[in-house]
Amino acid sequence: MLSIYILTYNEEVDIGPCIKSAMLSDDIMVVDSCSSDRTVEIASCYPVRIVEHAFESHGKQRTWMLDSVTPKYEWVYILEADERMTPELFAECVAATQNPDYIGYYVAERVMFMNHWIRYSTQYPRYQMRLFRHGKVWFTDYGHTEREVCNGTTSFIKETYPHYTCSKGLTRWIEKHNRYSTDEAKETVYQLQKGDVNWQDLFLGKSEVERRRALKDVSLRIPARPLTRFIYTYFFLGGCLDGQAGLAWCTLQAFYEYLILLKVWEMKYSRSQQSAVSSKH
Repeated sequence: MLSIYILTYNEEVDIGPCIKSAMLSDDIMVVDSCSSDRTVEIASCYPVRIVEHAFESHGKQRTWMLDSVTPKYEWVYILEADERMTPELFAECVAATQNPDYIGYYVAERVMFMNHWIRYSTQYPRYQMRLFRHGKVWFTDYGHTEREVCNGTTSFIKETYPHYTCSKGLTRWIEKHNRYSTDEAKETVYQLQKGDVNWQDLFLGKSEVERRRALKDVSLRIPARPLTRFIYTYFFLGGCLDGQAGLAWCTLQAFYEYLILLKVWEMKYSRSQQSAVSSKH
């Protein structure tokens, strides 16, 4: 058996189905970022533990959760409200916990958008650290999301999980990515000033995770990023094979990149203006 954490914020649409999918475990902990909708009310209808904690960042929220909400079992799985656990994935996770050689496992998502699995233009399989031995993994911030720090050897789960990225509608998706783009712009400015590219991981990385992270660092330095991302995802990755949903997905991702670039310019311009004012005084 393993414990399951579910991270939430204003997830009244998804929290019920998410908990139902996770009830293969008898230890489910909902960690809510002080939602203003019916998320907590709905979650309380199920046999779960509910803890509220104000959100600071994705990395800090996960670290606080792991430090402050003690699981019943040694192995834990992190699930977000717009994701689902499947019986096949759960069974493989339980079996994986019996292997003493690994302290954590990466699991790939299946992005569901416009009632369609975006198979090609999402760089599938894209892995995230989801299953691990409690106390052996923690998280740091990177852009709008987080990166894991692992104290031990990790491996990969074959089964995948569905991720309903637009279950609450396009308006919510756009609002969320508007917030994300601010964090990504800050990370872009920092990486361009102080970061570098690990070319060895890009070409010789041992796993998809290492290669994708190196590619991310390269992408920050590519000119015309929005157009480049559209061409890369729609034509090179085969997003055109994902049909109408694929076209919409690739277009939205290009828009997201453009929004990041605009905010990078805004941040640099604001700093230059502040420096000019300071020099006058």
